[in-house]
Amino acid sequence: MGILFSMPGNERLAAELGRIGPWAAGALEIRRFPDGESYVRILPDVAGHRAAILCTLARPDSRFLRLVFTARTLKELGASSVTLIAPYLSYMRQDIRFEPGEALTSRHFADLLSQAFDRLITVDPHLHRYGNLREIYSIPATALSSAPLLARWVQDNIDRPVIIGPDSESEQWVSSIAGMANAPYLVLEKKRLGDRVVEIKAPDLARWKQCRPVIVDDIVSSGATLVETAKCLQDQGLPAPACLIVHALLGERAQRSLAAVAFPLISTNTVPHATNGISIAAAIAGTLDPEAR
Repeated sequence: MGILFSMPGNERLAAELGRIGPWAAGALEIRRFPDGESYVRILPDVAGHRAAILCTLARPDSRFLRLVFTARTLKELGASSVTLIAPYLSYMRQDIRFEPGEALTSRHFADLLSQAFDRLITVDPHLHRYGNLREIYSIPATALSSAPLLARWVQDNIDRPVIIGPDSESEQWVSSIAGMANAPYLVLEKKRLGDRVVEIKAPDLARWKQCRPVIVDDIVSSGATLVETAKCLQDQGLPAPACLIVHALLGERAQRSLAAVAFPLISTNTVPHATNGISIAAAIAGTLDPEAR
C-alpha cells in the first residue's frame, strides 16, 4: 500500500489524488517552535509501505527544511521508498553562471533533493539549458507535460483561437499546444530590460484580427511579460486575449494588472492560486500508479 502525505497548503490537490488513486492519506503534525524551528511528526505506521509527499515548491525557502525533515523521518521509520511530488519545481532558473561567482542553484537544489528522496515527479520544469532532469538529478525524475490539458481547454472554450508565445523560449511547447488544439500559433519577440520591465515586439498581425488570441506561458510571477504581450496584441486591433498559465506565482497586484488587459486568466493547479482552472491530478496519479489512469 502507498501512503500520500500532503505538506501544508497542498491539501486540495492531495484530496483529488486520493479520489483518483489507491493511496491512503497520511497524517502529519507540522508546527513551529517559538524560536521558529520546525517540528515534524509522522502519525501513521509507515514501515514497509511506499510513501509519497505532495509539496509544490513555489517559494521554497520557507518549505524546504520541513519537507526534508519529513522525508528523512519517513525513511528512518521504515518506509520502503519516498517519492516527492513537486508539481512546481523551483530553482531551475540559475542553470549557468551569468556573472562570476554566482551560485549554480539548480544543481545545488537538485543534489539536495536527490539525497532526500528516491523519486521525483514534477510538471513542466523550466528546462532552458538542460535537456532533461537527468542532467542534474541523480534519482528517477519524471517531468509531466501540461500541454494536452491546455490544448483541451482551448478546444473546449475558445472559438477560432490563435496561440501566442511571448518569446522564443516558448516556441517549442506553444507549437505543441497549438498542434494538439488544431490551431495556428505565433511567437513574439521579448527584450528584458529588468526583472519587472520587458519590451514585446510583434510582426503585422492584421491577418489574425478575426481570431481570439490565447497567450500561453509556463511561469508567471510579476506578470510583466503577459501584460506587455496583451497590450501589444490589442494595439494591433486584436481582441482582448485569454491567458493560460502553467505555474501561477502571481501576487494580488500582478494578478490585477494582468486581469485589466486579459480575460480569462486560467492556470493549472501546480501552485494553489485563485486562477486555478485546469487540474493536473489525473496526470500525476497516472504516473504515481499507472493503473490509476
